[in-house]
Amino acid sequence: MQNFCTIELFSNNQWTDAATISLTGDASLGTLAPTSSGYGLEYAVTWSSRRDAHALCSGFPVSFSGFDLPHWPVFLIDMLPQGYGRQELLRRLDMPETTEAAGDWPLLLAGAGNPIGNLRVKEAAQWLQQPDGSLHGFTDDDVATRADDFTEYLAQHGLFVAGSSGVQGEWPKILLTRADDGLLYLDHALPDERAREHYIVKFGRGPNERLAQILRQEAPYMDIARHLGLRVHAKLRMLDRALFIPRFDRIAANGKVLRLAQESLATLTDKPRFGQVPTHDEACLKLGEVATDPLAEVCEYLRRDVANIALANKDNHARNTAIARDEAGHIGLTPLFDFAPMYLHPDGISRRIRWSQHDNGSPDWQAVIDMVAEQTGLPRVPLLETLQAMATPLQEVADHGEDFGLETDVLSYLQQHLRTHAKRLQALR
Repeated sequence: MQNFCTIELFSNNQWTDAATISLTGDASLGTLAPTSSGYGLEYAVTWSSRRDAHALCSGFPVSFSGFDLPHWPVFLIDMLPQGYGRQELLRRLDMPETTEAAGDWPLLLAGAGNPIGNLRVKEAAQWLQQPDGSLHGFTDDDVATRADDFTEYLAQHGLFVAGSSGVQGEWPKILLTRADDGLLYLDHALPDERAREHYIVKFGRGPNERLAQILRQEAPYMDIARHLGLRVHAKLRMLDRALFIPRFDRIAANGKVLRLAQESLATLTDKPRFGQVPTHDEACLKLGEVATDPLAEVCEYLRRDVANIALANKDNHARNTAIARDEAGHIGLTPLFDFAPMYLHPDGISRRIRWSQHDNGSPDWQAVIDMVAEQTGLPRVPLLETLQAMATPLQEVADHGEDFGLETDVLSYLQQHLRTHAKRLQALR
């Protein structure tokens, strides 16, 4: 097996060889194997010093210099299939489903051919191509009910792997694109000129009612986030046991598809180990360094932490937040994603990312605002005002949660959280 991969970047309506990443240590170490990386000479000449969508990530601006690391670059780890997609791909590669680090490199070379964002592994994209080039479209109902024709077709052609390996997480997910004929196709198989709308479709997991409820409530939660003033992309749609999530890293127009660069919080803060998280302080500092409008992005980040706590979304790991970088140079947080009542999860999930001080699971927002202003150099008053503005909408959700689609037991659980946070934010000075 080869010990290098080529990173392609989508720009100017085409895939371009941008960089090469080579293993300099034992591949069996997985993502902790040392690497040597560098941009191609021609690419570096064209885009030198850029850290926007033309860069692999904001921390590695385009340069003639290579970089050696004691692990994989974190943006590469973001492209590695995990969760359900990983298990499916391991089966496809005739490897045990329990394979851990030793499977990472072969999984990357096969499964990173169509990830979220504007990067892909060239070797994986080649592995992904169907020899016959055939296309098979499905209706929304075919997908939502996981009808026999749909699941059989995917199983026979190994296509669930192709559709799911580009997205991480424990829930079964698949990347689908609506074409000019109104049908849905596997994203990687549909030519850009036929694409109209791009989706991540998330499916229910087994018979557990609490997991089913989390999925059902994700769309209402996103509506609530919009009401709270958070940055939200488009309405989610629940159909049977499938959640249709419009993608914000793809823009289809005039027969072309624009792919926006995405970079997880793990990459932004350089956390290579799965489960490793930054503090909220680190996240705010990095946003202050790279964002086009640091104040707007830190305000948005603060609002999201308030919303996560008030609505008991405890699953705030380093890959549930990301920044977007476009070709015009703008860098900022992506719209919100993976926002759901994760307190319902049967495994029990604790809040991972915390403030370095004044936290203990329920932050002292007055102290947090002071700390963020001091650490980032941002003005305190706008930080204060952005949280004060959340008090009234939080109270409105507590009073009228059913109108947003909250189920009775979820609203009952949340009401006191919501009212308590509304009062705390109102009292800020």
